[in-house]
Amino acid sequence: MASSSLAKKKIAVVGSGNWGSAIACHIGDKVRQLNGQYHEQILMWCKEEILDDGRKLTEVINQQHENIKYLPDRKIPENIIAIPDLDIAVKDADIIIFVIPHQYVKNVCEQLKNNIKKDAFALTLIKGFYVDEQTKELTFVSQIIKNTLNIPCASMMGANIANEVAKKIFCEATVGCRDDKHSEIIRQLIDTPVFRLRFFPDIEIIEMLGGLKNIVSMLAGFAEGLDTGFNTRAAVILRLGFVEMINFCRLYKKESTPDIYLQSCGIADLIASSLGGRNYRGAKTMVQTKDSLAYIEKKDFNGQSLQGPSTAKEVYRYLHAQNLLDRFPLFRDTHLICESIIKPHVFLDNLGNHPEFH
Repeated sequence: MASSSLAKKKIAVVGSGNWGSAIACHIGDKVRQLNGQYHEQILMWCKEEILDDGRKLTEVINQQHENIKYLPDRKIPENIIAIPDLDIAVKDADIIIFVIPHQYVKNVCEQLKNNIKKDAFALTLIKGFYVDEQTKELTFVSQIIKNTLNIPCASMMGANIANEVAKKIFCEATVGCRDDKHSEIIRQLIDTPVFRLRFFPDIEIIEMLGGLKNIVSMLAGFAEGLDTGFNTRAAVILRLGFVEMINFCRLYKKESTPDIYLQSCGIADLIASSLGGRNYRGAKTMVQTKDSLAYIEKKDFNGQSLQGPSTAKEVYRYLHAQNLLDRFPLFRDTHLICESIIKPHVFLDNLGNHPEFH
């Protein structure tokens, strides 16, 4: 019995926000159905917070089996254990799932780099990327995880609004992975009749799409806040915004198949995020109330960061270094709006001069 137990693979989830808690719930339920192939207990790293009533968030999650701050009213399976110590949470894990804001990845990986099993692998669900300060080249979360921890890293992106995943409402996702064995493990842990997966080798492009759609979904929020018509919103989201996403990906590398953009990581995630995602809602509120994005994050999203502004900033830096800002006016203007350099209506004024029409 002991050797059988040792053979079971251990899973750790790094992150316990809205999406981190939702995917932990999903995987926690799934492993119970896998006949002992994996340890049922899943450790979920939770950056400790003191709630308004003085209780610790980790203790509330473990006692009430609910993340009352980031995923309220959703039952968390009892085999998910919230751990405030990052090193303990990932110790001996075979599969490490990263679900934290992209700006924290470097520091988290630096802390973990001497505490990871050599034959482990990672899966990133993090939407966002960086531009290297010196080289001005794109750097992806999967690359940071891989290079810092010296383990392979796959990526998964898609139209996965966390609250709907937690409610088991049908969705799908796209996985970028170049190792068939790892793909099969990911399929075992996540794929169900209400959460379907498709696999492609384009780890970086899938990751890039997951970040870029947050920029376009902010534009969707700006447009609705400005009370534009449906024709304009369709042009912003499904035409010009989507074209800028594809063209930006192609600056980096050629995709394995153009079909990748029609997958959940591409058009589906863009639509879902532009209809009801956090970046869309934050941008819409910003226009309607004139409040700052920082205030909206605190007031409306329990302090959770909007990923659109930080991704727009990285994209702006990259395009500026490449002298390509005029080829991507929607991406350019999103950053300038977020920084209060231009008013939101300016991006609408610029639509008719988009390079797509020249």
